[in-house]
Amino acid sequence: MKILIVDDKASIRSAMKTILVRLGLSDLTEAVDGEDAWYRINEAAKKGRDHVFDLIVSDMEMPGMTGLELLRAVRTSPDVQKTPFIMATTVTARQIILETMRLGIQAYIIKPFDADMVEFKFKQAGIL
Repeated sequence: MKILIVDDKASIRSAMKTILVRLGLSDLTEAVDGEDAWYRINEAAKKGRDHVFDLIVSDMEMPGMTGLELLRAVRTSPDVQKTPFIMATTVTARQIILETMRLGIQAYIIKPFDADMVEFKFKQAGIL
């Protein structure tokens, strides 16, 4: 499973990577913000289906393209619109959570997260 981890904080990307490796997921790519992620997603799609990410795990609040904007872009792109998407964020505003659900996210993880929470949300979403 190819996973793209998107967060503007290196410490959060590192923490998520450590947890995912412990869960047996090791094909991990990092993006420093939504724009970097969108670039990586499009480059992978150009290379063909075998290169497209199987899952995107993204922060919400990032400079430039936010996680919500990234999710909207993913959902409107024929190449990746069905890609599972998990939001990991501090944003708890009901309207934002409902919007991400409307756009079809698989899980919403509230920061700070730990290994047990990530594992639970991934299982709940059918990823593990």
